[in-house]
Amino acid sequence: MSRTISSTVHPIQRCMAASNPSAWGDGLVVDADGTTITVALLNGMTLELRVVGPAVDVAVGEPVAYHSVAELLSASAFLTTARAA
Repeated sequence: MSRTISSTVHPIQRCMAASNPSAWGDGLVVDADGTTITVALLNGMTLELRVVGPAVDVAVGEPVAYHSVAELLSASAFLTTARAA
């Protein structure tokens, strides 16, 4: 699968994500309005994330992964910067 990486993702973010693989948290989108999404992580936490740069077209119920250290959101075939709102 080809992955589209947003122009907002800096090389250091990719390095941080690669060197801290345990910081990825899997979850499901419970709300999305184009620039902000709410993710219910599988560990029970709920995060509201502001997607930086081009909005990722995610739908409610879609599985995503969030890297809390590198502030990266992986959704479908996209990798983009997302910060806690």
